[in-house]
Amino acid sequence: MRAAAFYDVDGTLVGANVIHAYAFYALNDSTLTGKLGRTTKLLASLPMYAVADRLGRKFFNDIFYRNYAGLHEDRLWVLGEELFEKVIQKRLYREMLDLIKRSRSEGYQQVLITGAIEQMVRPLARYLEVDAWFSNQLEIENEKATGRLCPPVLAGPEKAAFIRRYALENDLDLNACRAYADSGSDIPMLSTVGRPIAVNPDSNLKATANAHDWPIIWAK
Repeated sequence: MRAAAFYDVDGTLVGANVIHAYAFYALNDSTLTGKLGRTTKLLASLPMYAVADRLGRKFFNDIFYRNYAGLHEDRLWVLGEELFEKVIQKRLYREMLDLIKRSRSEGYQQVLITGAIEQMVRPLARYLEVDAWFSNQLEIENEKATGRLCPPVLAGPEKAAFIRRYALENDLDLNACRAYADSGSDIPMLSTVGRPIAVNPDSNLKATANAHDWPIIWAK
């Protein structure tokens, strides 16, 4: 049976997260009013987002992605490409890029699985030349984002379930697979494979990694 390496993105492959991504969208709103309004609202909401994330990644996603309401679909894709060129590409962790190359040479499928939106992930997936990638999708109505995510929302246990389905559909041996993530919310994802690796782990994931002798990578 074959094996794959599954990667979270934010904080694992790149020193940026969904808040950085939305800040870029807000600062590049097509109107001055929109730019000021979205940026001001984001800054005022940062403490609330910190609390929401501690309560659960899915809860955070439900609240945070409301910010995207009203953004035009075409604009989201255009800015997604600019976000990669101006921000994401410069913040990719060199150690993880080298690791992906080694993993590919060893015969592992390279798969991204992330809670970021597809407009942010597609340019990255193309750059990394991965075999497959899965991300969250904004609900679009009348060519504009509604502020809701399309189910299933990739967060926490849903990532783990997604990996199990992907392995079954692609005849993968989960015990031979690897997974890389940085957050305690991704412990279920890491626990699905035979070789979980913590990357720049938060305190929750670090404690779990140490307790289970999972390798830890400190990437820059």
